Amino acid sequence: MKSQEAIAKRLTELCYEKGCSLYQLSHGSGVHISTIKSIMNGKSQNPGINTVAKLCMGLGIEVQDFFEGKEFSELELEEDEEKWGG
Repeated sequence: MKSQEAIAKRLTELCYEKGCSLYQLSHGSGVHISTIKSIMNGKSQNPGINTVAKLCMGLGIEVQDFFEGKEFSELELEEDEEKWGG
C-alpha cells in the first residue's frame, strides 16, 4: 500500500469511528473540503504533515495515534524513497 492510500484509508476508518462526515472533518480541522476529497480520491499523492496534523486536530486525536493504524505497517517503499535511501 502506498502512503497516500494508507492516509485515505486511515481517515475513512477514523471518520467512521468518530461518526463524522468529511464535511464535518473539514469544518473541525480547517482543511478545505476539496483538499480532503483530493486526499481521499488519490489526486493528492503526498499530503503534507501540516495537513495531516490539522486533520488529526479535527478528529480529536494526536498525530502519533493517526500513524499507529495498521495501514502504516503495510506501506510499500516508494520510488523517491528508494533513490534517497529512505
